Amino acid sequence: MKQALLALAGNQNSGKTTLFNVLTGSNQHVGNFPGVTVEKKVGQIKALKEAALVDLPGIYSLSPYTNEEIVTRDFILKERPQLIINIVDATNIERNLYLTLQLMELQVPMIIALNMMDEVIQSGNSIDTERLSKQLGVEIIPISAAHKQGINELIRAIKKMLKQPQAIPKPDFCTGEVHRALHAIAHIIEDHAKQNEYPLRFAATKLVEGDQVMQEVLQLHEDDIHIIEEIVRSMEHALATDREAALADMRYSYIEAICKDSVCKLQETYSQQRSERIDRWLTHKYLGIPIFIGIMLTIFYITFSIVGGVLQEWLEIGIEVFSEQFSLLLSNMHVSTWLHELLINGVCSGVGSVLSFLPIIVILFFFLSLLEDSGYMARVAFVMDRSLRKIGLSGRSFVPMLIGFGCSVPAIMATRTLSSERDRKMTILLTPFMSCSAKLPIYGMITAAFFPNHAAIILVSVYLLGILVAIISGFLLKKTVFQGECVPFVMELPAYRIPAAKSVILHMWDKAKDFLHRAFTVIFAASILIWFLQSFDWQLHYLNDSSQSILASIGSMLAKILTPLGFNDWRAATALISGITAKESVVSTLSVLTQGNDAMLTQTLPQIFTPLSAYSFLAFTVLYMPCIAAFAATKRELGSWREALLTAAYQTTAAYIVALLIYQIGSLFL
Repeated sequence: MKQALLALAGNQNSGKTTLFNVLTGSNQHVGNFPGVTVEKKVGQIKALKEAALVDLPGIYSLSPYTNEEIVTRDFILKERPQLIINIVDATNIERNLYLTLQLMELQVPMIIALNMMDEVIQSGNSIDTERLSKQLGVEIIPISAAHKQGINELIRAIKKMLKQPQAIPKPDFCTGEVHRALHAIAHIIEDHAKQNEYPLRFAATKLVEGDQVMQEVLQLHEDDIHIIEEIVRSMEHALATDREAALADMRYSYIEAICKDSVCKLQETYSQQRSERIDRWLTHKYLGIPIFIGIMLTIFYITFSIVGGVLQEWLEIGIEVFSEQFSLLLSNMHVSTWLHELLINGVCSGVGSVLSFLPIIVILFFFLSLLEDSGYMARVAFVMDRSLRKIGLSGRSFVPMLIGFGCSVPAIMATRTLSSERDRKMTILLTPFMSCSAKLPIYGMITAAFFPNHAAIILVSVYLLGILVAIISGFLLKKTVFQGECVPFVMELPAYRIPAAKSVILHMWDKAKDFLHRAFTVIFAASILIWFLQSFDWQLHYLNDSSQSILASIGSMLAKILTPLGFNDWRAATALISGITAKESVVSTLSVLTQGNDAMLTQTLPQIFTPLSAYSFLAFTVLYMPCIAAFAATKRELGSWREALLTAAYQTTAAYIVALLIYQIGSLFL
């Protein structure tokens, strides 16, 4: 028996993810919608095995301004689900019903899950769901997803709808000039809409809005487009407003009329009142950013020091013990030397160094899930929007860039929340300039060897250097590659709520699973490649001396290119190559190549660098392409090897230019 296809649609922060997790539990998997990086969640309702539930992205409308909106409308129109479950925030019902009216125009059977009804009742307000249901022609089930109230009733309604499909209501809530425009356009496009299997009312509405995508889909003749534009201009003239405002006014007028009879709102809910009090501080003009920085510093401290750092050390010990035991097993099995080295120094060392970051990834996303589900991240985006807009980004880009100070991998993954493809790509490119924690061993090595009395100043300078390069790059890219304005920042600030434990845990598990998949695919292959290059010469003779290896010869050639930067030693160049696998490898590679341990590096590094060239080297490591894990995340998010390689090339070019300027200008004075 073929599974019924159900779609879960609703506004952002309406409790959609919570409801999805309640309905499906662990019976879900995450992927991407075809052709885009918008996350696709599919699950099986626990009490309804014959149905697959797709969690569509949170949106406010069906206008094709963002990837999320395009994905939602394309999925419904092309996949034709048997039923739409439209989740509506009962505490903000007027705003949420705006999307509901647009979903109804798609002519797909629908049930409204009226969420957070417990908060409405607690505040002394009320909603006559039966009356509202009759007015809309859609069944309404009051629920509280967070407290699992009304879920059984919702499942029963879904089962009933699948067994006995109801007549699809055809809402006609337009009046006056909008009514005349819609019906006039409907007559023109009727055959085109029927041929492309598009709902006539929806198609006509989109054309009134000036939807270019709809024009292309319907394959309208230029004469038809001209007539439609004349109809719209006549409507705009009569109403003395623009096309989008006319439709918005029409919808909200209808919503206001039906809510007047069905919704009794005496006061704001307790959560809304509490949110307003908290926002006086968290969205304050001057205090908002410092408070957020303080919160993130606390999270980073817990993640990278108190909890995550400790767990990472334990995992490193476990990986080391495993490697030792595995090495002993291979010795007892009398495997060849090269195979032993490959498995231990190549696979175990390479993959193990990345796996050790798993606790940090999980804990960081735990805190980020708390901030996101609580409603705080929406405030952060709002507070930062004005500053980031100057370099061509919206406030939403701030969070991924901030995460980049911890680790570039989750930071790049976090760009999925950005609605604009332009903003998302630009953020992915700039985020690695934020100095991640994996580079700290390099900073420690250089400062200990060359700047022991000025360590704090050096550390602050490299962090500021990354931020400065990101700002300059933002300005340049805005004027060249990423021309145009960033997407208007429209976000409704949700009320603060306690995050649901299940949602947080499932989010952590998704990220951990994704990270592990990369560790045992891309990073596995890269580790083997690096080991091969440093273990064999060009005649494929196995070597004990890595200075004669393919990697060393490549490093020697690269050293000639790096000479203007002040470091022309092949060992420095080789360390930079190995740093592509993991930035910490820069330290271990230099330690091996100088035949000393970490403690001896302070004495051996002056053989390779001067203080000026050391700082130039430091600047280069801050800015050049990120580790292979971050590169893999970049490729996955961009969906193109070409774009991923161009991104890495830009980052490395920027690193080269900055290091060149530092060394050459510094040489004039030192």
